[in-house]
Amino acid sequence: MRGLFNLPSILHKFKLFPKMESLKRAAGATPPAEKKPNVSKPGKVVLEQDVGVTQYVNALEAGKGFFGTVKQRYADFQVFEVALDGSVAHLTDKGVDTGANKRDRRAERRQNQKEGDVEGNQLQKEETLEKTEAAEGSAQEKTEESETAQAEGPSTTPKYELSEAHRERLLQYVTEEELKTIEELFSNGGNMETTSKFGEKTSRTQLHQLLRQAFQGKLETHTSPENTFKIALAKADSTTRRNNHVNHVDDSGVINYGLGPFKNYLHFTVYKENRETMEIASTITKFLRVPNKAVKYAGTKDRRGVTCQRFSIHKGKVARVTTLTKGLNGAILGAFSYEDRALDLGDLQGNEFQIVIRDARVPEGEPAENLEQIVLQSYKSLSENGFINYFGLQRFGTFSISTHVLGIHLLKDDWASAAELILAEQDRVLPDSLEARRVWATLKDAAAAAKLMPRRCLAEHNVLTQLAKEKKNEDGNYNANSYFKAIMQIPRNLRLIYVHAYQSYIWNLVVSRRFELFGLEVQVGDLIMVEEKSSESKIVTEIVDGEEFAEDVAGTTTDKVRALTEEDVALGKYTIFDIVLPTPGYDITYPSNPKLMEVYETVMARDGLDPHKMARRIKEFSLSGLYRLIMMKPTDLSYQIVKYNDAVAPILRTDLEILDHKLETGEELERVVVNEDAAAERTAVILKMRLGVSCYATMALREFMRADTSRFSANFDVKAQ
Repeated sequence: MRGLFNLPSILHKFKLFPKMESLKRAAGATPPAEKKPNVSKPGKVVLEQDVGVTQYVNALEAGKGFFGTVKQRYADFQVFEVALDGSVAHLTDKGVDTGANKRDRRAERRQNQKEGDVEGNQLQKEETLEKTEAAEGSAQEKTEESETAQAEGPSTTPKYELSEAHRERLLQYVTEEELKTIEELFSNGGNMETTSKFGEKTSRTQLHQLLRQAFQGKLETHTSPENTFKIALAKADSTTRRNNHVNHVDDSGVINYGLGPFKNYLHFTVYKENRETMEIASTITKFLRVPNKAVKYAGTKDRRGVTCQRFSIHKGKVARVTTLTKGLNGAILGAFSYEDRALDLGDLQGNEFQIVIRDARVPEGEPAENLEQIVLQSYKSLSENGFINYFGLQRFGTFSISTHVLGIHLLKDDWASAAELILAEQDRVLPDSLEARRVWATLKDAAAAAKLMPRRCLAEHNVLTQLAKEKKNEDGNYNANSYFKAIMQIPRNLRLIYVHAYQSYIWNLVVSRRFELFGLEVQVGDLIMVEEKSSESKIVTEIVDGEEFAEDVAGTTTDKVRALTEEDVALGKYTIFDIVLPTPGYDITYPSNPKLMEVYETVMARDGLDPHKMARRIKEFSLSGLYRLIMMKPTDLSYQIVKYNDAVAPILRTDLEILDHKLETGEELERVVVNEDAAAERTAVILKMRLGVSCYATMALREFMRADTSRFSANFDVKAQ
């Protein structure tokens, strides 16, 4: 049929046809005993031109930028989340100190007893004596209160006797006005907070104890995060027990290790190295035994790098959560706070990046001393002109077949072709999935292939597991419904990756054509946003190294746009940074420029699809579309050229290294490692910038270096660690 994908030709194009000996084995021949090694071949990868990334705004000629290596070390690519209030997430501590746990204390006591520690035994006697005296004092106090109550009759005002000695000592900590307000609590039943602040822990402890003694335990005192004191009348025993079930109050009266009263959401910073955001979230939910939806975050961060971002947990207790760091390989939790609301995807301004480009060099034949001039020229272009806001290559996966190709088949209800591509042998797949793919390609034995397929290959494993339950037709093949049921066993967010990738592919092609035709000039008919939708729908999904995650993007189902008029263009009110283009969908306005509309219609027709008919029988594959700014400009942009010797020596320090040094010495280290060797021959460029949500740092780097970002490209070498 015209416009439809021909599966055999696709398989041939991507070298996916089984070899002749494989066909013989499928026909019943005995397979050889020797297994092929589980090593994926360094074959085809997704290239920029495969997914529509073709244009630059950097005026340097092709091949005249500079070359370099990115992500030689994880610390060469550092990402820090920028919150809605503009604050930047950093690792400022390693969580709260909860002291020794019960097991540690028991072990210490056993050790003391074993060694005959006299001091430990004496301390135990003193603690027992203190408890006895406290019990006797409490009993005496209750007797005196009872006698006083009988003498004075019923009263709703709690009584206390503030001695002159206690008053004098209290005035060493609080002002006379604050002390008067404290005393008035017994008549007005309210609460108060001191204006005085107590930065020293010793002072806070002494004041907690003094207030309890002076007012005979009739006041509750808590330290606020600002180190002021919050004071109120003590509540009934049942309420106190209920509060203590939620809050941890230490012997000094400090509540929740200085975080203040418990609130429904515990927020904290996650520092991670070479770990996926979703992987960390999943591990936390498993350790805490809470639903996945209880752990939230504002945005996903790169795996290959060192990143800091904020998380939130519903009903999380800091004493429990802070201990999770011990089980989180490659991640540390810190900067805890209790908040009234959870984080949601999109609750951020963007991300701050610090990126090292190692072995920076000019093109062959160019004088080496020209590097600084080329870098400066590229920096000015990125600073003034920004970059085309392409969907980066990681959007389309790291295997031989781009995820958008799978999206085509799902949008055409071609379940069999989609399943075959998911299971196919490819030049680049996870090595431990190769044997399972060979079994499927040669024998079509879903059950045998499922046993061999690693569970981390989620889509492949689920498809095979379902097919193993299905009956084959008389011709030995599965029917369309069997393939459909198998596809629907793939987690929903992963299924959506494929169709969203197709939308991104079309958008890239259209925006490339727009820059081919008009460059940076605003045109009549260009679309601008009039009203943006809410943040609730700012979620699409993405795949990186075969693993899926949700991505925060701008746009929702109620976005409104309008086309620029001749008057708009003449007035110069709008710039290229105001222009948007839609991804294909049933609920968007396409650009009125016929040359751009032709890209949507021609390319999608070639794929057997129609941009004007994006509703589908399967609701989740009905794509409403969204609008995306065609240009972005980094903020807080700067660069630094440094010299170094060792190819893998650190150039940027991580938050963890800086924090550890500060805790040990009290000194603050600089982020950049200074090389004192004047004879160092290697050159690195450090780029620092902030980008908005859903922007790809690789696309900004592409403009900065005037380089192709395809994996294993000569001038943008990304090292996989």
